[in-house]
Amino acid sequence: MGDRVVGERHHGAPQESGVPDADGFRPIGILEEAENKWRRRRRRIAANTSLNLAYRIGVGFVGTIVLAAGIVAIPYPGPGWLIVFAGLGILASEFAWAHRMLHWIRARYDRFMEWFSHRSVFVKALGVLFTTIVVVATLWVLGTFDLLGTWVGLEQSWLESPL
Repeated sequence: MGDRVVGERHHGAPQESGVPDADGFRPIGILEEAENKWRRRRRRIAANTSLNLAYRIGVGFVGTIVLAAGIVAIPYPGPGWLIVFAGLGILASEFAWAHRMLHWIRARYDRFMEWFSHRSVFVKALGVLFTTIVVVATLWVLGTFDLLGTWVGLEQSWLESPL
């Protein structure tokens, strides 16, 4: 399983040096070897209850921070959804619920983007307008406009954050 035939050569076991052969083929076995090394290391961590708990807490903490940053970044131009998927991917490496959620959210996201790509220019413009309103509103709530106003000598009460 996983063996390949390329150019009349049979490639099964990973090459020792990891260097591509004459026709530039690098067997997948090298990736599998790295994955197996990680699995062995993870099994050693799992064998120690305290270390396993600390590892899972660490993964949970890092994944939650990345996920939260992604959720905050969604309305802004940039990779908000990519960060959300990265955070869920980190969590999914240790938690089954996150794995299920990752697949569920990804399917909904793909379905929405497919639907949105087939809409009229008017609907897409409404999407841009809505995104702009969300960005401006969050910048106002966070006090960004008040801060920028003080930098240029413009101090208006409507620029102040309601917080």
